[in-house]
Amino acid sequence: QVQLVESGGGLVQPGGSLRLSCAASGSIFRIYDMGWYRQAPGKQRELVANITRDGITNYADSVKGRFTISRDNNKNTVYLQMNSLKPEDTTVYYCCMDLISTFGFTRRKYWGQGTQVTVSS
Repeated sequence: QVQLVESGGGLVQPGGSLRLSCAASGSIFRIYDMGWYRQAPGKQRELVANITRDGITNYADSVKGRFTISRDNNKNTVYLQMNSLKPEDTTVYYCCMDLISTFGFTRRKYWGQGTQVTVSS
């Protein structure tokens, strides 16, 4: 009853920029933390950035100063502005939202389908 849809991934050159978006829809009561994760082949999923409902942010050391996470609570949407992209940023990115659904009023994390980001010349 809750779905997260991601968009904005693609192919860019090193030093370029992308903006990822993730919009939640369905039976939503309230969304708490929103975040972006990434998972490279053969690696565990890692947190890239997180933002609380009040706008407090947290970033992985590898992306600090380059990525910016933001949210629009009215649109149930989280964004990730990715600047100065490096080849090491190449992987699949997943959005995640900690929320309460109106169906049963149960709080848990929901995940997007993943979007590919490729940084290459």
